[in-house]
Amino acid sequence: MKNDKTIIDVRTPAEFMGGNVAGSINIPLNEITDRLEEIKQMKQPIVLCCASGNRSGQATAYLRSTGVDCENGGSWFDVNYMINEK
Repeated sequence: MKNDKTIIDVRTPAEFMGGNVAGSINIPLNEITDRLEEIKQMKQPIVLCCASGNRSGQATAYLRSTGVDCENGGSWFDVNYMINEK
């Protein structure tokens, strides 16, 4: 996976500051619904990630229900690995 997708990390700001995928955007899970219009304006497809894939799975299900082209990338470590894989 090349980094040609928008990556949204749904962890808390404190978790995000502890490490993240370069170029990713931090939108905590509890802000996803309030920021839906902002997210819809982002380049799609969108890859969502978090610590384990649980919160990003919830965000993915919600965003798909609103018509956003997105996928659950799982853990931010996994997304980071896929992007940096040669």
